[in-house]
Amino acid sequence: LSQRFREMAFVTRGTTIYFLDQRANRELTFYFEGGITSFVRYLNRNRELLHPVVFVEKEIEAIGIETAVQYTNAYTESVYSFANTINTIDGGTHLTGMRAALTRVINDYARKAGLLKDADPNFSGDDTREGLTAIVSIKHPDPQFESQTKVKLMNPEVQTYVQQVVGEGFGTFLEENPQAAKSIVQKCLTSARARDAARKARDLVIRKSAL
Repeated sequence: LSQRFREMAFVTRGTTIYFLDQRANRELTFYFEGGITSFVRYLNRNRELLHPVVFVEKEIEAIGIETAVQYTNAYTESVYSFANTINTIDGGTHLTGMRAALTRVINDYARKAGLLKDADPNFSGDDTREGLTAIVSIKHPDPQFESQTKVKLMNPEVQTYVQQVVGEGFGTFLEENPQAAKSIVQKCLTSARARDAARKARDLVIRKSAL
């Protein structure tokens, strides 16, 4: 319960949730002024950070969209998606839109800044997700879920809107913060090279076993 209440307080900025367990006379209060920005900081509290949290908020066609993004030196991603405060653990169109936007914007910036050469392939989604901590939260008047368990959001228009909002917001951040942008691109380059080296090593093992 405390984990669920913490999540609800994070994704409903400015709301206070008071939890009293009368069995053990234990009480907890959850309140986060920074909303999902505070959520990302909480998740990254023991990680080395590459830049400040990038927060973007916009409403399109009565759909509220919030995202908070921060890259760290980690090798995994910590990404969570919410629809009307429900933790959509299997993601959905809002998560797909955010991931697609980040990959496109980072590739575009890296090309424009000359950090990716003409001969270099674009970063893959895996490359741009390594070290990523992000929250995407939407408020929808008519959410459509894959099943009764509400683990995956299915509204097709949400993908387009989230991609647009994240693309604009994160693209502006990269343009205005070249040092942070360079750190993010460098992280993606390291990930891409490690992935390429691992693929070549696997191919070599397969070739040897075929001889």
